[in-house]
Order: sequence, then C-alpha cells, then structure tokens
Amino acid sequence: MHVPQLIERKRDGGELSPREIAGLIGEFTAGRIPDAQMSALAMAIYFQGMTREETSALTAAMRDSGRVFRYPEGTPPKVDKHSTGGVGDKVSLILAPLLACEEFWVPMVSGRGLGITGGTLDKLESIPGFNVHLTEAQCLRQLEKIGVFMAGQTEDFCPADKKLYALRDVTGTVPSQALIIASIMSKKLAESLERLVLDVKFGSGAFMKTRPEAEALAAGLVAAGNENRVNTTFLLTPMEEPLGRTVGNALEVAESVEVLHGRGTEDLVGLTIDLCASVSGLPKGRFRGRLESGAAWRKFLELVEIQGGDAAQLKTLTELHRAPIVEAFPAPRAGRIVRMDAGVIGRTAVLLGAGRKVATDAVDFAVGFSGIRKIGDEVAAGDPVLLIHARDLAGRDLARHHLREAVEVE
Repeated sequence: MHVPQLIERKRDGGELSPREIAGLIGEFTAGRIPDAQMSALAMAIYFQGMTREETSALTAAMRDSGRVFRYPEGTPPKVDKHSTGGVGDKVSLILAPLLACEEFWVPMVSGRGLGITGGTLDKLESIPGFNVHLTEAQCLRQLEKIGVFMAGQTEDFCPADKKLYALRDVTGTVPSQALIIASIMSKKLAESLERLVLDVKFGSGAFMKTRPEAEALAAGLVAAGNENRVNTTFLLTPMEEPLGRTVGNALEVAESVEVLHGRGTEDLVGLTIDLCASVSGLPKGRFRGRLESGAAWRKFLELVEIQGGDAAQLKTLTELHRAPIVEAFPAPRAGRIVRMDAGVIGRTAVLLGAGRKVATDAVDFAVGFSGIRKIGDEVAAGDPVLLIHARDLAGRDLARHHLREAVEVE
C-alpha cells in the first residue's frame, strides 16, 4: 500500500476500495502511518467527500480497529440512541432506563461534552461516586443484572476514531460529513446493536444549521447503520431553543429526575418518548406509563447504585452543586418570547464553565441556566426569563452580556 498514491487519488476525486480503506485505518491505528499523511487524507476527504460505499467501509474499519462487544446467545435485543448534539439535551438519562424497563438491553457508550454540546458522562459524574469507567466484563454483568449501562469509551474501543478525531480537531476537517458519519456510527456499531435510533438536530444550537443539512447527514448515518446490519431509524428535531428548562450538568440531572417522576416539559418528555417508540416499535403510551408509574425512576436508581453513585443525593443534587451566584435574567419588556437562541445560550454556558473549549478542560457541575422559559411564553417586563448559575460575579456579568443577544421579546 503506497499511502501518498491513495491520498493523491482521493485528492483528485477518485474512489478508495474497502480493502484500501481497511488497510489505511489499520496501519494508522498501529502507528505506521504518520499524522501528516492521515491529516492530508482527511483534508482530501473534506473537499472531495466519499461515496456511500466508501463511507460504509470507513465506518466498519474504524469499528474493527478495537474491541467489539460480544453477547451470549439468546440475550435480549440490544438497542441504543445517538444524538448529534444539542443544548440542554439530557434525553439519554431518561431514555436508557425507560428502554431497560422493557425486554431490551441498552449498552450505552457515551461521550463527554465538547463545545456547546453537553456530554452525558459529565452529567452522570455530577452524581457523587458514579463510575463511568467500566470494563467490557463489567458492562456485560450489568446488562445481565439490570439491562442497562452508561459508560465511557475505553482505550481499546474504536481507537481509530480517537486518533483520527484528534487530527480533525486541529486541521479544520471536523465538518466532513463522511468523517462525521464514520465517527458516530463506528462507536455505535461497536456496541453490536440490533437497533439504533438517531436524533439528528438542526438549528442555531446544533452542528447542522439547516434542515436540508440535517436530512443529508441523517441519510448517510442511516445508510451506514443499515449496511452494517443494524436496523437504523432517525428523527429530525429542531434545536432553536434549549431542550427542557435547564442547561448545565447537575441542573440537567435534576431535571431528568423530575421527568423520571412523571413531570417535565413536553418538548423533553415528548422527544424522549418518540425516540423510545421509534427504536422499540412499542406504543408511546407504554413509555408514558413507565414514567407515571415510577418504573423508569426505579430503574434509574438501580443504574446509579450499581455504578457506585450515591442515589440518596439525587433529589438534592442542585444543593450539593450549588453555584455561589444564582440570579434571574429579566425580560427586557412585556410581550411574547420569540427567540431563546440555543446556540448563544450554549456558548454562554461553556463560558461559565459548564462545557469545554478543548477536550482537556474540566467542567463545573454547578454552573449553567435553569427555569428557562419557552418560545411563545408571555412575560411581563422584568419577569425572570431564566436563572443564571455562576461561579463568580465576572461569570454572571459575562452571561448577562451574552444573553441580551439570545433573548428576544416582542
């Protein structure tokens, strides 16, 4: 395999064979292709794209670069969901225990937040003691016992994705649709699922800003899943305003606890149930019933306890992680809220410390926003539009400054 020749072919719009793609990924993972060459290939893919067959081959090669989950014969269907990222998106915390209440196993390998997209692992780690570092053997034992785990990516789980993403992040090639599809789907395929549902978001708080962009990405993700023998469906969902009433790690866990007790905003509850119904084939009413009966809450308690979390702290989590400054951001005038810009709110949450600018940043569990009003709500002048949770006065003032751009009342 002559790597420069393959780079040149892709640079000039040619196609790589599945065997060539598998060879490239295998050699790169083993450290035998230098970063400069793989960066050049990523840039060629960014400009020239990949065919559906190439994208499927890249996804499979990245999946097979490390360990793939194996399950005993006769075990329940394995199902999961993936969101392309949004602001205030805490759906996984509710969906995983909901699906595990039924005859499914939910092997959820999750990620950390980067940029304005909150990370499921960061939210879970705001629960004292919660351990997201599970071995494959621990994951399997937990599935056998309670039907669900929520854990992070191990060193030998899709290592090619980790290496390639690190290069994409510093070479301006993150937006490549083919590379996005391979990154997302390689990790989900390595879970060895039977079914997967994708929540593909579009709007100011999403990676894809327009619906056509989201539709194109969804089509590519579904093709990669189905071609690798995973029954894959998707929902297109808007991300013009935050999902639910909170943005921030402990704040979002607390809101998820409310939903698991049968309460919560309809945008959050409805989306979660729609995704559960899509991946399971079961009626939506069944999942609403699981929320109202407390079954999903009890399953979540099992999940927290088996992964070392202190379940007794769940109902007082916002007191445990209480920001020193909690102040209302007032409506500038009386009228109806016509904009609660998810992108601006997400970026402001990162500035407060709720998210990361680079992968090595720590996150502050306490900061963020709560009580977020919805587009269409009527407000009087001075009414709280949301509450700012800040570590210090400088953070509060910075949030106030940016929120003026995010909130519009007419």
